[in-house]
Amino acid sequence: MRRLFLRLRQIARAMVGAPDYDAYLRHMQEHHPGAPPLSEAQLFRERQEARYGGKNGGKCC
Repeated sequence: MRRLFLRLRQIARAMVGAPDYDAYLRHMQEHHPGAPPLSEAQLFRERQEARYGGKNGGKCC
């Protein structure tokens, strides 16, 4: 039951653009052990810019 709740929470956070920081840290440890990870705030900001197009809000005009 707990695993289901955690998975549903992860899906809900992904739907609103909130990254899973723990998963990001695991990824960094496994795939980029020498690189310093972003802070949670930095990761959130980076993902928001990637999703919505950065400074112009994703608008082309």
